[in-house]
Amino acid sequence: MATSATLPLAGLRVVDFTRLLPGPYATLVLADLGADVVKVEAPEGGDYLRWMPPLAGKVSHAFAALNAGKRSLAVDLKAPAGAALAAALAARADVVIESFRPGVMDRLGLGYAALSAANPGLVYCALSGFGQDGPYAAEPGHDLNYASLAGVVGLAGPADRPPAVPPVQVADFGGSLWSLVSILSALHARTTSGRGAFLDVSMTEGALGFLTAAIAPLIGGGGGIAPRGRDLLTGGQPYYGVYATQDGGFFGVAPLEPKFWKAFCEAVGKPEWRRRQFGDAQLEADLVALFATRTRAEWEEALAWAGACCQPVLAPEELAAHPLHVARKNVIEDAAGHRRLRTPARPRDAAPPGPAPRLGEHSAEIARELGWDDADIARLVADGVLLDGAE
Repeated sequence: MATSATLPLAGLRVVDFTRLLPGPYATLVLADLGADVVKVEAPEGGDYLRWMPPLAGKVSHAFAALNAGKRSLAVDLKAPAGAALAAALAARADVVIESFRPGVMDRLGLGYAALSAANPGLVYCALSGFGQDGPYAAEPGHDLNYASLAGVVGLAGPADRPPAVPPVQVADFGGSLWSLVSILSALHARTTSGRGAFLDVSMTEGALGFLTAAIAPLIGGGGGIAPRGRDLLTGGQPYYGVYATQDGGFFGVAPLEPKFWKAFCEAVGKPEWRRRQFGDAQLEADLVALFATRTRAEWEEALAWAGACCQPVLAPEELAAHPLHVARKNVIEDAAGHRRLRTPARPRDAAPPGPAPRLGEHSAEIARELGWDDADIARLVADGVLLDGAE
C-alpha cells in the first residue's frame, strides 16, 4: 500500500488561498498525490463551503470531500501580522494557489511580485473567472457565467428548448484541471531553471478548451458547425443517444462505428437493421419503441457484454455500489470515516487520506513550524489575527 511518504508529490509544499470548488479540487488532487497542502482561511467562518448543507457532522459533505488530507491555517490576512505569517509560509512553499479577483493579493502584500522576491522558485497560480487581464478581469461570476461565455452552454441541450445548464461545473473543474497542468509543468521547468513562475489560469478558458474539437471547423475557417442538439455527439443521430426503458430507466446507446452497430443489431434481435444506421428517418422512432419493450435490467443483460457500446444510465445513488466503481476503488474513505470519490490521479493502493481539517486546526502547529513561539501565538490569538482550532 502506498503511504504518504511514497506518493509522487511527497515533500511538495502547497499554500492554498482558494475557497469553494475550483481551487480546492486542484489542491485536493495535489494532496491526494502526497503534497502538504495548507489551506489558508479567514478566522471568522473560513471557507464558505464549510457551512453549506447538507452537513457531514459539523461541516458540509462537499467540504469534507474537497479538503481531505489538508491542514487549516485560520489567519486574518488583512491584519499586518496575519499577512506576515502568510508571507512566511509562502517563503518556504513550492506552490501558492489563489482565486481572488485580480489585484486582491497584491493589496494584501501577498501577490506574486512580493512573494517571488522572497522565494524565486515559487510557482504561483492565480485562478480566476475571466483571467488576470482583459475587459472582464474584475467582474464577478459563477460557473454558469464562465461556461456561457466559453460557448459550452450554447451547445447544451436539444434545439427546441433553451440551452441547458450543465449538470456539473464545467468551468470550475476545467479551471482546476488546467491549474494542475500548469502547476506541474512549471514545477518540472523549475528543475532545470531554478525559477518559479506566475500562472494566469482562467475558468472561462478552462471550459473553452473543452470545445477544441467541437468547434474546430468554425474556428479553423472550414465552415459552420451543426446547430445545438444536432451534432453527431449531441443528439443529431439516433445511434448515439439515450432511450427510456419500460420501467422508467434509461440506456445510453453509442454504437457509432458500423462494427458496433452490427453487434447492437444482433444483440437486440434485429439483424435486419444493420443497413439502417445511416440516413433512416424512421430509425429513432423504432429505437424508442424497441427500448420501451424491456426494463433497464433486461436491456443490461442483453447488451452489457455484447460489444455494442451500450450501457445503463446510472442514477447518482447507484454509483457507489456499481461493480465497475467497486472494482476500481472509485469510492474511498478518509481517516475519519467520511466517504468520497477518489480523484482519478490518486493511486488506488494509497493509504486512507486524513480528514478535512477543522477551521484553524493546524494554526498553532504551522506558526511554530515558521518560528513563532507560544507567546507570539497567544498574542495573535488574543488579537483575533489567528484562530487556534486545535482540540
